Amino acid sequence: MNLAAICADHPDDAVALISRGHTTTYGELRDQVGRLRGGLVANGIEPGDHVAIIAANNWYFVATYLAVVGIGAVAVPLNPSSPGPELVRELANIEAKAVVVGPTGRRSFADIDRGQVPSLQLVVRAAGDEDGPDGWVDLDSLLEADPAPIVERDPDDLAVLMFTSGTAGFPKAAMLSHGNLLANLEQIQRHPFRAQTADDVSLGVLPFFHIFGLNVVLGIALYSGGSVLTVERFDPESALEAIAKHGVTTISGAPAMWAGWAHLPGAGAGAFTSVRSASSGASKLDETVHATMIERFGLEVNEGYGLTEASPVVTTSMGIPAPPESIGAPLPGVRLRLIDSDGQDVLVGDAGEIRVHGPNVFQGYWQDPEATANALTEDGWLKTGDLAVVDESGFLFLVDRMKDLIIVSGFNVYPGEVESVLAEHPAIAQAAVVGVQHPHSGEAVKAYVVVAEGKAVEEDDVIAFCEQKMARYKCPQKIIFVDEIPQGLGGKVLKRELRAAD
Repeated sequence: MNLAAICADHPDDAVALISRGHTTTYGELRDQVGRLRGGLVANGIEPGDHVAIIAANNWYFVATYLAVVGIGAVAVPLNPSSPGPELVRELANIEAKAVVVGPTGRRSFADIDRGQVPSLQLVVRAAGDEDGPDGWVDLDSLLEADPAPIVERDPDDLAVLMFTSGTAGFPKAAMLSHGNLLANLEQIQRHPFRAQTADDVSLGVLPFFHIFGLNVVLGIALYSGGSVLTVERFDPESALEAIAKHGVTTISGAPAMWAGWAHLPGAGAGAFTSVRSASSGASKLDETVHATMIERFGLEVNEGYGLTEASPVVTTSMGIPAPPESIGAPLPGVRLRLIDSDGQDVLVGDAGEIRVHGPNVFQGYWQDPEATANALTEDGWLKTGDLAVVDESGFLFLVDRMKDLIIVSGFNVYPGEVESVLAEHPAIAQAAVVGVQHPHSGEAVKAYVVVAEGKAVEEDDVIAFCEQKMARYKCPQKIIFVDEIPQGLGGKVLKRELRAAD
């Protein structure tokens, strides 16, 4: 088997991608990807090698992803808007042997010190991109190679390393196998109301470097033989124009996206006429946004639940009589339990930690056995760290997160990472970070800072400092200067007191 074979049997003339105004058929895509596989092999990439992809949602990402996985290498999608230091940290962490840089990612990557990533041997830049530093290889030259075949892999062989905050701690690379990713595609397609067909056109606006965009949007479309309209940057108004122009039928999005449309002035009642399937995930959808989408556009947005470690979909409310705000019920083939602090199943109506079991559950975190042991039980149950209740009809409702994870527009932000960056600022003595509600992104990062003695710093300076070190969505939007950070007897920061102080 090989995950990349999901689009091997679709008709040659069927449209696979609509990217940057250009249409690519499945026949063309298979030829391009085959040659790109050959180019990677000719440049020394072998099964098991880690190849980072720094590209936005476009042809470059899709072709590279399929080619890397197809030769048995491991794809590592990275955020193309991440600053250089963050990319260096991630590339070094996963010991990348090669990186393919799309047009959007070149600026962030060009100035990094490649000496900090000693494993890196090959850098490929997008065709037609500006000249890069010495040693970059043009993607066009790889496409001139003779096609290489898809390499047979075992279900447990790694296909993707996906950075995530996990159930606790700093961002780490989740190990997703060919079997994991393919299993979740099959589970989704077995759901009678969630399945997609070759006639569907999917809006590919969720970032492909995020598991939601990678497997739920791109993966399902290619698996079903449908088309993907790739969108590199979300703008509510232009997205509606694209939906109408290309007859988009399925949309999966984060709550911030739906909020953007719900509150968009001037959007007509028929804006989503072509859409038959709409879903929201990654964080909780505001009830007002849900109601507004129905009232303004007649569009029911169905909530679900998932996480990177589950490849990612666990539950969906699509096509079932789930009450408002419910995340629905598990997909076919997914087992789910709610566990109390003693490890026992909770009663109906009582809160318990969501635990997940199935072939879609990941293998662990790259080179982090301690974090893996904390996330997986000995018999393979994933400890999600999320709390939920189940009603008498079997419908699930998220209650809270057991950890301090912040979810900004569907992206995981762990406070410890942000606090470490803040601690690097020469004028900051202490810092603590919490998540606060935000009308558009669901949550936003808020930092409480103690200024070092004899130093002075402004809020804008602190935020700008963070933006040089981390992706923008991880950076605090608000800095509160305080005299001290409240701590318990054991020295643990009492974040509940920080929140209460507001």
